[in-house]
Amino acid sequence: MDNLNIFEHSISSESELRKFIGTPHEAVVKKSITRMDEHCRNFISMSPLLFLSTCNEEGKCDVSPRGDHPGFVYIVDDYHLVIPDRPGNRRVDSMLNILSNPHVGLVFLIPGMEEVLRINGRACVIRTADISEKLQLSGEPPLLGIGVEVEECFIHCSRALKKSNVWKVDEWPPKQNLPSATQMFHAHLKLNGMTLEE
Repeated sequence: MDNLNIFEHSISSESELRKFIGTPHEAVVKKSITRMDEHCRNFISMSPLLFLSTCNEEGKCDVSPRGDHPGFVYIVDDYHLVIPDRPGNRRVDSMLNILSNPHVGLVFLIPGMEEVLRINGRACVIRTADISEKLQLSGEPPLLGIGVEVEECFIHCSRALKKSNVWKVDEWPPKQNLPSATQMFHAHLKLNGMTLEE
């Protein structure tokens, strides 16, 4: 198994892929819209968590979570939204990617709901001075935000979250069995030649 070449039997064309998967129903294609209607806006207003997908000019991808109080994303109008940038570790992977490639994908979640809202569009890094009062957290406005021009949005079916039982507390693993983020962090520092003292 260690010698498995995952690319040896890879599929290289859409026609070959369609032989296995088939074609989507017309309703699945036509559920995609080009703006945030009242249903999308309501979904976003209730979402405390999203995942932001970006890619740099070389094609290297990144996905990062963004979370805050429900409705933390500011909807400017039917075609534009702003994700506030809260203080963090200053890696700014997403924003660096956006500077070289503006295309982004967003997935919005609402706790307890198994469907998610997907939005694709073009992004930019913005100074938020003019809208800072709309993005405050505990009275602290962000200096920067990620502005997104919506090009496509649609509701995504419940299959993944339903099968994963992600919202069923009784299906969660015991806390003592969870991976230790601290141990992982320290181990990865060590792999890169950095001591804990450093």
